[in-house]
Amino acid sequence: MKFTKMHGAGNDYIYIDARAPTFDNEDWPKLSQQMSDRHFGIGGDGIILIMDSDVADLRMRMFNADGSEGEMCGNGIRCFVKYAVERGIVAPADGKIKVETLAGIRSIVPIYDGQLLVGARVSMGEPRLNPEDLPV
Repeated sequence: MKFTKMHGAGNDYIYIDARAPTFDNEDWPKLSQQMSDRHFGIGGDGIILIMDSDVADLRMRMFNADGSEGEMCGNGIRCFVKYAVERGIVAPADGKIKVETLAGIRSIVPIYDGQLLVGARVSMGEPRLNPEDLPV
């Protein structure tokens, strides 16, 4: 299995291009636990999957190191876009990339220095401040 480890502002994830049909029956929670182990695996905060989407340019699934599926991670999605753009998986339409997440569709604007992708601005949506609305 090919993967890339990336980090953004302290979050480090293992990125896997999971668009191939061979990944249809993968046990992502278990794989995340194994790969994220900092002593016996690659080590990281979890895995992030690059997947096809019917409603956006791409779909991002994120599994934490404990195997739980997270809604999204701001630093993780910035690296997700860098990965996808630099590998030619997606090109910004109108300067933006739409990514489907469990938290909804997020709009990301890649930031370039000449031809080099150096960052990304993420529309994170409205903050949820009511404790009853927060996922646990």
